[in-house]
Amino acid sequence: MTAAVRDPRDVLRTTFGHDGFRGRQAEVVAQVVGGGDAVVLFPTGAGKSVCYQVPALCRPGTAVVVSPLIALMRDQVEALRQAGVNAGALNSLTPSEDAARIRRDFRSGALKLLYVAPERLFVDGFIDWLGQGTIALFAIDEAHCVSAWGHDFRPEYLQLATLRERFPGVPRMALTATADPQTRDDLRARLELDDAPVFATSFDRPNIRYAIVEKDQPRRQLLAFLKPHAKASGIVYCLSRRKVEEVAGFLSDNGIRALPYHAGLDRAVRDANQDTFLKEDRLCLVATVAFGMGIDKPDVRYVAHLDLPGSIESYYQETGRAGRDGQPSDAWMSYGMSDVVQRRRMIDEGQSPEEVKRVERSKLSALLGVCETAGCRRQALLAHFGESHPGRCGNCDTCLNPVETIDGTVIAQKLMSAIYRTGQRYGAGHVIDVLRGNKTDKVVQAGHDALPTFGVGRDRDQRGWLSAVRQLAVTGLVQVDHAFGTLKLGEDARAVLKGERKLELRRERAGKVANAARSPGESLAGEADRLFQALRAERARLAKDQGVPPYVVFHDTTLVAMATRRPGTLADLGRVPGIGAAKLDRYGAAFLAVIAEDGED
Repeated sequence: MTAAVRDPRDVLRTTFGHDGFRGRQAEVVAQVVGGGDAVVLFPTGAGKSVCYQVPALCRPGTAVVVSPLIALMRDQVEALRQAGVNAGALNSLTPSEDAARIRRDFRSGALKLLYVAPERLFVDGFIDWLGQGTIALFAIDEAHCVSAWGHDFRPEYLQLATLRERFPGVPRMALTATADPQTRDDLRARLELDDAPVFATSFDRPNIRYAIVEKDQPRRQLLAFLKPHAKASGIVYCLSRRKVEEVAGFLSDNGIRALPYHAGLDRAVRDANQDTFLKEDRLCLVATVAFGMGIDKPDVRYVAHLDLPGSIESYYQETGRAGRDGQPSDAWMSYGMSDVVQRRRMIDEGQSPEEVKRVERSKLSALLGVCETAGCRRQALLAHFGESHPGRCGNCDTCLNPVETIDGTVIAQKLMSAIYRTGQRYGAGHVIDVLRGNKTDKVVQAGHDALPTFGVGRDRDQRGWLSAVRQLAVTGLVQVDHAFGTLKLGEDARAVLKGERKLELRRERAGKVANAARSPGESLAGEADRLFQALRAERARLAKDQGVPPYVVFHDTTLVAMATRRPGTLADLGRVPGIGAAKLDRYGAAFLAVIAEDGED
């Protein structure tokens, strides 16, 4: 098939309420509507879902969307139904009566989008059942999961390559919001999409402000970061379940409404906490990385990490859950040398093949490079994804408060000499005690108070020496034994020790919190802000009546447009971005009444 039943722009306008496509969306839609395959590499918030939802409504039959996440299925199905689209999901939580209706609608051709998990496709004759209907396209979301080099490998994704043979002529799309060049090549090969055109756009998220600080009473640092965000919703990531519970309690005790989320919680409690986060405002969810993948909540205003993630990909994906609506948002992280040791130990003690472990160590080192850079954080992040950026973005901590660099050659020589003279079998704490002349029992018992390097670093405090250890670890001049945390010299250390190589180090400073980002409504003033708040209250009422998150009714950006334009008729309201025909019919009168009532005050 080469012709569309419906015009894509008409679908975009009447169904989703938008007058035009963004970025490269139009190119992707044209490719798939015309029957071609596609690989889509868009960052979170760039509108990947439009790339398969619009073609699904243009082509005959049902679009099958493969997603590993039940939460994502639920959110997208509800949003599509609100827009007047017949969509459904078949998974372990689908009630039997709903599953029966979905199957009937599929057979009759009435179902336009069907969401399934990858493992569901290949059990109980499901593929054969799909063959009984008309398939418009296959959309493989989170496609980086097919690659063992990615940060979230799912073995069940490997079987998806068979769709090409089983359904010849049906367009296949692979979509991901995060993949380095190696992972991109791997996913194309594994899904047999080598000949498919790649549609990539910038991975830059200019609305997100990045800030990374050295740990120094991290919970107090987190509290200082969160205080300006008291009226916003956000996520705080911790590495362990116990820490999630402790931090949630700490924040609650300090006036920040916070709920925990991790796999060890009772399923009912975990689901209730996630549901509360999705449906309510002004809530902080403290979670392990088990939370968030596929969550569609657009108005998350901040993401904070109290522990170092495992890779730039993980960091990028997790911080990308902030500001999906394109509005100003913050990404904040604290980290220390103990994080590095713990992460490397997790890699070494894992069950992955050595080749994969080597890649994981490389990815962790790349993230440490972003943490320790004296330059633009955004530039360093994008470089990892093969994208150049001129730097000086004006929206990260190192650009807003430039980092001072110093000649670190002598500092490095002192540190590496102390590591060498203590036998390259002690951790950072002991080596720093030797440098600073601290006669601890351990130092005295080892006789290290008699070394020539004892006390040569008294001019630098503990925090400064830890920073030097981290920076040299990033360069490879100092290596950390992952099992025991001991420090060793790297292969290139000799050149620095002999004075043949000069080094620059960043001068450490007290961690500063970036200026708080504003929520969409806070940019309004006076009467417009009053109306915005009234519209939000009406949206909350309607959402509660239906048992859905408020953003499924309308995004904040749509309410801001209403408050600014003050439409007086259904026709005027229908021209507001984000309001399609179905939502205009369902909600138009209610929101026009709020606008009219505000005008009478």
